[in-house]
Amino acid sequence: MALTALLACPLVGMLLILALPKTAVKAIRSVALLATGAALLGSLQLLAFFQPGRTQVQFQEKLSWIPQLNIFYTVGVDGISLPMVLLTALLSFLACIASTSITERQKEYYALYLLLEVGMLGTFLALDLFLFYVFWEVVLVPMYLMIGIWGGGRREYSAFKFFVYTLAGSLAMLLAILALYLRTRSFDMVHLAAMGHTLDLGFQQLLFVAFFLGFAIKVPVFPFHTWLPDAHVDAPTPGSVLLAGVLLKMGGYGFFRIAYPIFPEGAQWFGGTMALLGMINIVYGAFVAMAQTDFKRLVAYSSVSHMGFVLLGLAGLTAEGWNGAMFQMFSHGVITGAMFLLVGVLYDRAHTRNLEEFGGLGVRVPVYAAFLIFFSLASLGLPGLSGFVAEFLALIGAYGRWTWQTTVSVLGVVVAAAYMLKVIRQVLLGPLNTRWAALPDMTGREVISLAPLLLVVLALGVYPLLLLQIQDTALQQVIAHVLGQPWQR
Repeated sequence: MALTALLACPLVGMLLILALPKTAVKAIRSVALLATGAALLGSLQLLAFFQPGRTQVQFQEKLSWIPQLNIFYTVGVDGISLPMVLLTALLSFLACIASTSITERQKEYYALYLLLEVGMLGTFLALDLFLFYVFWEVVLVPMYLMIGIWGGGRREYSAFKFFVYTLAGSLAMLLAILALYLRTRSFDMVHLAAMGHTLDLGFQQLLFVAFFLGFAIKVPVFPFHTWLPDAHVDAPTPGSVLLAGVLLKMGGYGFFRIAYPIFPEGAQWFGGTMALLGMINIVYGAFVAMAQTDFKRLVAYSSVSHMGFVLLGLAGLTAEGWNGAMFQMFSHGVITGAMFLLVGVLYDRAHTRNLEEFGGLGVRVPVYAAFLIFFSLASLGLPGLSGFVAEFLALIGAYGRWTWQTTVSVLGVVVAAAYMLKVIRQVLLGPLNTRWAALPDMTGREVISLAPLLLVVLALGVYPLLLLQIQDTALQQVIAHVLGQPWQR
């Protein structure tokens, strides 16, 4: 029952917070930290007992839920879901540490925060399509409220836009799930993958597009990306961390877990479009990020660009491409989560995100400068850090099948270097702006929230096998299945 216990950690924490009086702020924060910390320890325990060479789902739990409709509470992990569970638990804990910036309605905030973690973890653990959809939708409400209540700027508008876009994608996915159930009478993802090649091509194409819409809005894929910059800019810092670090990955994970295994011929048919959209995401996102003066909006558009490598790697249908795409999901979650934490640190002190108003802070805040330089270099893909490994594998894996799309996509890597170096120059270099002469450096709490992410980025950059050996076997099985081999249960 390890996976149910993992889900119970934030859920029990939420219930405890709801039982506490709203004036007990310290107790509420302590419960939230303990709940997210327990979930992190639970995910590390899964990692310790996980067997990387096995193709079967591990730690599986299956209970009858709605027998009349053949719906089960089925959860499990394999090499595809375990990295996402680890990422979710890590970022949820660190963003909870960073949530001390929330100074009003803490009881409601932390309760919603823990409910959000339940939904995110459940999405990556579910092996029943109905259960998957329930967890997918659970995520929507707390994030909407977190942006709308604790955000800034046009928070109501951004929250509404996020909700409407995501709900529209969810409805397309719901229709596809219902159509699939009426055809197969099953919600079991493993069973549906095993019979994927028996579904006729037209049906696969139609449902792949429907699932694509649901996942593409979450990724987000051009032209469904316009909700992302607004939501990021107006969300509170912990919300931005989870939005970029985890929620975007739910869309990418959907392709690995559902769209490609269940609709293999539909996925191959859609490959050219996937590669083209990946290329557009990479190049368009990079150029738009280059034009931004708002620090948070720049990082948001960089997410659009970096998630393009996931699409490009997927389209390659090679072991290198898929490992690169999966590696990018984990790496981007860590790096961009750190970048949003750094934006929050600066905004809490300066109350502005306009890059043109800074300058010379490298001397004034040396600890902050060190973290910003490190994660900026990781974001632009410096060799020796995790971002390079992910992008390199995705490009190599896609090049053989989609040569010109991959070639054009390299331009996005060049522009990424330009806009991240621009951030370093505008914030840290040059003469010190006298407005920030008394700006304090990072606190111990802020360093603690960023240091683990730095270690992960460095470790995966130097020794990527730490992650590749977890995910490779599961990815190889899905690729072989898509290309025509029977599914190994």
